[in-house]
Amino acid sequence: MSGIDGPVENAPPQVSASHPQRRHLLRKLRLLVHLAEGLATCALLFWWIGPTRKRALIQRWSRKLLALFRVSLVVHGEPAEVEDMAGSMLVSNHVSWLDIYAINSWHPPRFVAKSEIRSWPVVGWLCAQTGVLFVERARKRDAHRIMHAIADALRGGDAICVFPEGTTSNGLHLLPFHANMFQAPVSACAPIRPLALRYRVAATGELTTIPAYIDDLSLLDSANAILNGPPLVVEVYVGKAVAPEMDRRSLAAHSQHAVAALIERAG
Repeated sequence: MSGIDGPVENAPPQVSASHPQRRHLLRKLRLLVHLAEGLATCALLFWWIGPTRKRALIQRWSRKLLALFRVSLVVHGEPAEVEDMAGSMLVSNHVSWLDIYAINSWHPPRFVAKSEIRSWPVVGWLCAQTGVLFVERARKRDAHRIMHAIADALRGGDAICVFPEGTTSNGLHLLPFHANMFQAPVSACAPIRPLALRYRVAATGELTTIPAYIDDLSLLDSANAILNGPPLVVEVYVGKAVAPEMDRRSLAAHSQHAVAALIERAG
């Protein structure tokens, strides 16, 4: 088992509990500063540094973001290094916008995300600069385009992460996987690496839906819910790589079973 026990980065100093409003305000100010640092890094450095350095900066920034939200990361399962991820498609259940930063804090891949995220203030631009592939799911022609883009990226050695449920859930149950995303690894002969994410209350170990980005919740409301809640732990369970020696529907079903098995193992 490989793991990161406790916070991925030292959490910011706490303000006296007798001043909850001040403490909440300071957290928000630290987050704004952190977002500004991310924007500056992307604007000033990303255009000329290499992929290894870029991944290191993404990982460090993501770890600090989790710490600012008082979220600790713990990784379980199959040991995996950067070279193990190269040219693989990672498939995971999808609970929250925090999922991206949890996975980035482990091993930063390129993500596939819905095109709406591109229009989000600040976050959308940051995602674009870190290599996110955006897809307009309502357009069949765009689905073909993104499949070719993913296959080309996999052949080029990139690790690509997708959320085959196609939407977020409350994190307690796995939704059916869409098979269309699995044509890319079939075409590229790329291995699949299953992941499972679980969010727990740090003090009790109980599963929680606090980070779940579902229904009509706005990004700001979601962030406030996490900031106002108790410290959390996000667990990333890593499964064994699967060779794509099947068609896309069979591969989707196999991957869904693998992620479900990881979730069941997590309890």
